[in-house]
Amino acid sequence: MQQLPFKKRLEELESRLAFQEHTIEALNQTVTQHELEMARMREQMRLVVEKLKSAAPSMVAHQSEETPPPHY
Repeated sequence: MQQLPFKKRLEELESRLAFQEHTIEALNQTVTQHELEMARMREQMRLVVEKLKSAAPSMVAHQSEETPPPHY
């Protein structure tokens, strides 16, 4: 009499385990895809920052534009 509930419970646990393994694998794939996308976005952001820095006017004048220092 005790065998039937135990067997049913064991089957239920095995079913849950299989479902959890499937869910974990799907989540791992999703995390991997998100990590790759974040890496691409970081690289794009780095390139944009470089372009902005190169396009920003410099606060230091070019040497030909500098006025000579006063002579004392």
